[in-house]
Amino acid sequence: MSTPTTVGDRSAGKPIHETNPVLTIDHVSIDYLAQRTVHAVKDVSLTLGRGEILGLAGESGCGKSTLAYAINRLLKPPAVVSSGTISFHSREGYSIDLGALQGEELRQFRWDRISMVFQGAMNSLNPVISIQAQLEDVFSTHRPELSKKERREKCGELLERVGVDRSRLKSFPHELSGGMRQRVMIAMAMALDPQVMIMDEPTTALDVVVQREILREITRLRAELGFAVIFITHDLPLLLEISDRIAVMKEGEIVELGQALDVYTKPQHEYTKRLLASFPSLTGDRGDFARGTHGKGTDA
Repeated sequence: MSTPTTVGDRSAGKPIHETNPVLTIDHVSIDYLAQRTVHAVKDVSLTLGRGEILGLAGESGCGKSTLAYAINRLLKPPAVVSSGTISFHSREGYSIDLGALQGEELRQFRWDRISMVFQGAMNSLNPVISIQAQLEDVFSTHRPELSKKERREKCGELLERVGVDRSRLKSFPHELSGGMRQRVMIAMAMALDPQVMIMDEPTTALDVVVQREILREITRLRAELGFAVIFITHDLPLLLEISDRIAVMKEGEIVELGQALDVYTKPQHEYTKRLLASFPSLTGDRGDFARGTHGKGTDA
């Protein structure tokens, strides 16, 4: 479980999501206006602290990805935000109502302030374009003042930051392993030094060893660069290891929200208890799956 030493305000005795928020989701509801209206997200309120890792857990279809797309204004019809507001609080001291952004303002905001690693990100890379060209496109679009040499240097630095040799810039996606492609996607998401990174099931389809490496990279980069993370997955044990706080979502609603350790040791909602009990044990005790917790298990 992540230790939230970097995300708490010890002097004030209050958590960082209260004293220094970077993102506020206030009573947001999202509907799909089909023949029968589907209420995908129902009156969700969350606050993300600067530098915090907030885990969002829940079964498939509970509305996790729909909420993530709403934050980045990526929802398309028939999805609509039927109520509520989402506000971004810049480190420069001003706030932005994301619902009010339009056109060029919205294009410039995306990826620059809030970036996203999409579900199935390993398959998001263009198979016929080199890694270098795809990374450089981010800088060409958002940092047009950079020279070609500067763009290339930044691309190399990005790859090395996520543990990939810069010689791989010339490679095509099919020449990389699944873990390397995922690292490239993370590098692309952090290219413009965003203040919030949304990760939607970023380790799905990776084997457990590579998954562990990716999680270590995310926590290391968070500590190094200070961005906040919304980490979305159905894998609750994974969230217990990486998150400062965890929100549990069921049928479009947040049914439990608390510190990761509290969610693990003192779950309040029956759905959270069922989620915790559904994972196989590493030690023989039912539900005791978290590595290194209470002295049990082994650290991989």
